[in-house]
Amino acid sequence: MRSYMYLLGIGLLWGSQFIFMHQALIAFPPLVVAASRALCGFATLVLVCRILGLKSEKFNWPLYMSIALLDATLPFVLVAWGQQYVDSAVAAVTMGTIPFMTLLLAPLVLKSERISLWGMISVALGFVGIVVLFAPQLAAASSLLWPILAILLGAACFALGMLMIKRFATEAPLLVARNILTCAAIQLSVLALASQDFSGIVPETSAVLSLLTLGVFCTGLVYFLFMALIQLSGPTFASFSNYLVPLFGMLLGALWLNEQISHTTLIALVIILGSVALNQWANQRDKKRIRMEDACQAS
Repeated sequence: MRSYMYLLGIGLLWGSQFIFMHQALIAFPPLVVAASRALCGFATLVLVCRILGLKSEKFNWPLYMSIALLDATLPFVLVAWGQQYVDSAVAAVTMGTIPFMTLLLAPLVLKSERISLWGMISVALGFVGIVVLFAPQLAAASSLLWPILAILLGAACFALGMLMIKRFATEAPLLVARNILTCAAIQLSVLALASQDFSGIVPETSAVLSLLTLGVFCTGLVYFLFMALIQLSGPTFASFSNYLVPLFGMLLGALWLNEQISHTTLIALVIILGSVALNQWANQRDKKRIRMEDACQAS
C-alpha cells in the first residue's frame, strides 16, 4: 500500500507540473525554469534535512554528479530540444519507453534485478495505456527521426540514472534526493548562466509563485518520494510513474484549465492502473519464489 501511495503521489505532483510550468514559462525561458526549480528543490530538502538533523556520512561527488547528469540535466536538454520539432503527444509516448528501458537495463546495472515474463507484460501493458491516452493526437502527429532519437536518448539516460540510485539503498531517501538535486542544480545553473540572456526577463507575480511551487513541491518533495519508492519497490516499479504523469496532467488540466477529457483517457486510466497492479503482483510473486528457493537450498 505504501508503494502505491508513493506512486500516486509522484504521478500527482509531476502531473501538476504542467499547469505551473505553463505559468512559469510566460516570464522565464525553459532553461532558467529548470535551473530555478532545481535550486528551489535543493533548498527545500536542505532545510528539511537540517530540521530533522540528517547528515550524509560521505558525499560521493563523482557518483552523485553522474546520476544528476543522467537523471536530470541530459534528459531535460535532450527532451527540450526534441520537443521543438515533434508534437507533445509523440514526445509523451516516446518518454513512455522509460519503464521498458529500465527493465532491460536493470540486469546490466544491478545484479539483483531479473527480467521476468510478467514484468515485461506489465510494462508493455502500461505502454499500451500511454498510446491509447494520446491516440487522438498521434493520429494527426508529424514527427522527425532525429528529434525522436534525442527524446529516446533522454529516456535512456533517465532510466540509467534511476538504476544507479539503487546503489544508495542504505542511505536515507531524503539525503539521496538532496544530494542529487544539489548536483543537478549546479549543472543546470552553469548551463543556464552560460547560454541565457537574462536582460529581457520581466518577472511576474504569478510566474514567480508558479516557479516556487515547481521547486518546492514538483521537484523537492516529489524527488524525495521518488527516491523512497526506488528503495522500497525497485527502479522498474518506480518508472511506472512515467505512465501516471501524463495521465494526471490531462486530468488536472481538465479540472483547472477546463480542458476536455475524451473516452480514451478513461480507457487509458484503467489500462495504466492495471499495468501497475500487475507489475506489483509479479514482483511479489518473484520474491516469494526466490524465498522458497532459498529455503529449499538451506534445508
